Amino acid sequence: MALTKNQKQEVLAELTEKLAGEQTIVFVNFKGLTVSETDKFRRALREAGVGYKVAKKTLINRILDTKGLKGTQPDLSGEVGIAFSTDSLAPAREVFNFSKGKTTPSIVGGVFEGEYADKTRILALATIPSREVLLSQIAYLLKSPIQRLAIAVGQVAEKRA
Repeated sequence: MALTKNQKQEVLAELTEKLAGEQTIVFVNFKGLTVSETDKFRRALREAGVGYKVAKKTLINRILDTKGLKGTQPDLSGEVGIAFSTDSLAPAREVFNFSKGKTTPSIVGGVFEGEYADKTRILALATIPSREVLLSQIAYLLKSPIQRLAIAVGQVAEKRA
């Protein structure tokens, strides 16, 4: 469906407002999603605090050109939407989690910290564990040597007794 000039201006204004302070933008190829899957996808993103917008690629490119991003933009082929958030990892993680075991939606690339990022870099960001998981891993690493020392001291005490 062709958009009128006024509709394009409205979409540009909306995207400019939504992408103003976003840390990470993920380009998502959603070709092949059914309506019910799309609703589930949007709901999952919304619950995680991630915005999602589908717009024409030319309009998306106009917005990104005004942001002064470094690097080269990934090829946006097919049907593309954008997921965005002020949280650096949430958009990539949520799209990745929703697409596990499925062919769509798929990550095409994105923007991270003011630079274009290819698919592999965005996927690497998506697989970084959450803060809580990282903190529990650190706690385990700190506890492990102390636990081994306590076992060794206990065995020495048994030998001497």
